[in-house]
Amino acid sequence: MEPRITSPATPDVVKAINLLYKAAHSAGVPAATLELVHLRASQINGCGPCLDAGARSAKQRGETDERLFAVAAWRETPYFTEAERAALDLAESATRLADRGDAVPDPIWEAAAKQFTEPELAAIVLWIAVTNFFNRINVTTRQQAPQNWG
Repeated sequence: MEPRITSPATPDVVKAINLLYKAAHSAGVPAATLELVHLRASQINGCGPCLDAGARSAKQRGETDERLFAVAAWRETPYFTEAERAALDLAESATRLADRGDAVPDPIWEAAAKQFTEPELAAIVLWIAVTNFFNRINVTTRQQAPQNWG
């Protein structure tokens, strides 16, 4: 499958994304939690480049293979903290908005609110949105994960 366009992001878009990235990563949410949220949303959306980049980034930050391999089955594994589980549940609901009438039910939000401050929750929601933004661009334009990573 060939990409439909070679570069889906213009320089102005890249600047805007960098500002959103900085905002999401400056609110005090552990980087590992944001990486897991990114991976889970990207798995749901089937975004190869985001999964590849996210897994590589997480590994560079010291993430374990066990946790990376288990993100899709986070409910059935013992590898994640309560805070990470709350963030992953929120990521799933916010990514699958059309799957139910109440897209992000109160119990899911409340579980996340018990684990994170309001600025941290805002950052997680922003990061979920940014991830979904990238997923939609990459999937729509058929971007591929790199094949040559040295």
